[in-house]
Amino acid sequence: MKYRKLGRTGFEISEIGYGAWGVGGGQWIGGDDGESVTALRRALELGLNFIDTALAYGDGHSEELVGQIVRDAPGKVFVATKVPPKNELWPAEPGIGIGEVFPYDYVIRSTEQSLRNLKMETVDLQQLHVWNPEWIAADEWRRALEDLKRSGKARAVGISINDHQPDSAIEVIETGVIDTVQVIYNVFDQSPERNLFPLCQKRDIGVLARVPLDEGALTGAITENSVFDAREFRAFYFRGDRKKQVVERVEPLKKDLAGVPGTLAEIALRFCLSHPAVSTVIPGMRKVRNVESSLGVSEAGPLPAPTLEVLRRHAWNKNFYC
Repeated sequence: MKYRKLGRTGFEISEIGYGAWGVGGGQWIGGDDGESVTALRRALELGLNFIDTALAYGDGHSEELVGQIVRDAPGKVFVATKVPPKNELWPAEPGIGIGEVFPYDYVIRSTEQSLRNLKMETVDLQQLHVWNPEWIAADEWRRALEDLKRSGKARAVGISINDHQPDSAIEVIETGVIDTVQVIYNVFDQSPERNLFPLCQKRDIGVLARVPLDEGALTGAITENSVFDAREFRAFYFRGDRKKQVVERVEPLKKDLAGVPGTLAEIALRFCLSHPAVSTVIPGMRKVRNVESSLGVSEAGPLPAPTLEVLRRHAWNKNFYC
């Protein structure tokens, strides 16, 4: 496993991190705690030392499992979590004031609840789970994040950027308050490369690349006949004719990648790691086989320039979260 600095925090974190939404259950069906714990432990054995969870993942269940694993780990494991929006709206909607989403006391209380779930005294990274640039002049978010660091409840702070809106974080980065951003970045959504990544490099802001496999679309496993439990998030994400759209995009991608070593998922992860602004990529991994495949990507390193040029042609302007 290779390691990268998480921006100005100085944390040396594994370039493949663990996205722990799925282990919380809730909107992800088909796993169990035993399987999740085994996968998490295997990831640590292979050198992973960064886990991204959230208070909203299974109403704290993901944090509880992550805390259990981290407390038993022989070495340092960096833990990131998130404050959910008080109004429970993902993503943040325009025109709704920060007082309804992240009032000061709520941010502090949510962090304290996360620490109880994790059974930790401090979290390495606390993030706001949504962001709206309309809040930039408000005092609540700034004061809450600064006080979390001052009190020692969080070592670093950041935001998780709304789906497919990387430029919405430009102003908040320029305030100097946040240390990291979490953003959708994958073969289909390459938009952070235009403005967000250059600014992050300039300001030494850590970048967590989320959804690197586009909720499974970039694994190549989605077909027009794929069926998801109606309670699962992917049933919504791939509803209607969206599976057909995915197949129509993925098949040409596979043809263009013929001869490139690795599975489509492994190439997709390497794509993310090929950009120097990225600190870590955080795929969801509920099974040991997925852990072993994803973590092996670190050794392979960035993709060669000709392959990256091929992948540039496969950018896709869409938003399946709507």
